[in-house]
Amino acid sequence: MEMMNRHPSDGWIVGPGTTVEGIIDDYRRACGQSRQVAAGLTLDDTAPHPRMGWVSLGWVYVHMIEETARHAGHVDILREQIDGSTGFDG
Repeated sequence: MEMMNRHPSDGWIVGPGTTVEGIIDDYRRACGQSRQVAAGLTLDDTAPHPRMGWVSLGWVYVHMIEETARHAGHVDILREQIDGSTGFDG
């Protein structure tokens, strides 16, 4: 079953049959594929990016860390709205 579909705006839409487990499985599959691609590369190896031109594997890693942190921050805001806890020790 396809869990997530590409949206024409380059975003993602979540279908009515989507489950948390399915999304996590998709994420793990994508992580495995990216590890296979990166395994034979160095941090200085480059690849074309549709908007940025050529980017290095090092740039990709930093970008993914930034994106993960940004989205974790979004989730933290939602959690704060639900339970009222704030800060790292909340």
